[in-house]
Amino acid sequence: MFVNILLSVAFVLCWSSGFIGAKLGAGNASAITVLMWRFLPLAVVLVAVAALTRTAWRGLTARDVTRQAVIGVLSQSGYLLSVYYAIQLGVSSGTTALIDGVQPLVAGALAGPLLGQYVSGRQWIGLVLGLSGVSAVTLADAAAGTGVAWWAYAVPLLGMLSLVAATFLESRSRSRVAPSVSLTVHCATSAVLFSALALSTGAAAPPAEGGFWVAVAWLVGLSTFGGYGLYWLILKRSGVTKVNTLMFLMAPVTAVWGALMFGEPFGGQTALGLAVCLAAVVVVHRGGGRKNRKDTAVTAARGEPEENRWTRAAGSA
Repeated sequence: MFVNILLSVAFVLCWSSGFIGAKLGAGNASAITVLMWRFLPLAVVLVAVAALTRTAWRGLTARDVTRQAVIGVLSQSGYLLSVYYAIQLGVSSGTTALIDGVQPLVAGALAGPLLGQYVSGRQWIGLVLGLSGVSAVTLADAAAGTGVAWWAYAVPLLGMLSLVAATFLESRSRSRVAPSVSLTVHCATSAVLFSALALSTGAAAPPAEGGFWVAVAWLVGLSTFGGYGLYWLILKRSGVTKVNTLMFLMAPVTAVWGALMFGEPFGGQTALGLAVCLAAVVVVHRGGGRKNRKDTAVTAARGEPEENRWTRAAGSA
């Protein structure tokens, strides 16, 4: 229980850092330039490490690697490009996180029909409560008036849908892939895509400002290793509903972070939204406890490893 709490707190902070890092990078270069240099050096290091330590890659088929590449396109390339582009258009880091905050409701609504996973009534109450908190923070941000074009707010929405698709594609996989392998494939895929985009648009050259490399280091260390690594770890430990419920915390946490670092507006209504989102996480996590214990008992009686519940859920969809 204590380990799960620590993982959740670390995940929220690391994932939220991505919005802040995108804001830092946007002040020095275009979104494509930042993303290329975020993933290119990282992919080189990860591929080199994979070549030296091949144990985790044994038994993987070309289909497994291709599936992970598709997941990488959705969860990293598509999602991050939309986030960075939205911030480049002038959407604040807090607002971008707010729009992404509807992801738990989308994932929760689809968990039953696509994965056959149980979502309790109390969990649905928590999900709706979380939406209320996100809405409160969104209205407070909109009231501040940013002058950003209306269509710019649809850009991070597309990224949110891309991440939801990646989450379910991973959850339906019948093959177990080590986190180190999936991270390597995801980052290598993103490096190829963003490098191709940057070279084709003439945006490959990095700026001379030191702040650019500070933003890149921030994004690689906190957002990629911390954020994405913990995302898939918690997904496998706790399931789709719980990991996506933590997404409710990204918006208010990013809003606080943005207010402290960039002077973005943060008032009483935003603080209220943060409190509501925290309550939503507690409700959802407690609501799923009884059913999760039942699932564990059933798998143990069958002599089946608990982690194989993901495979059974995929097969029953």
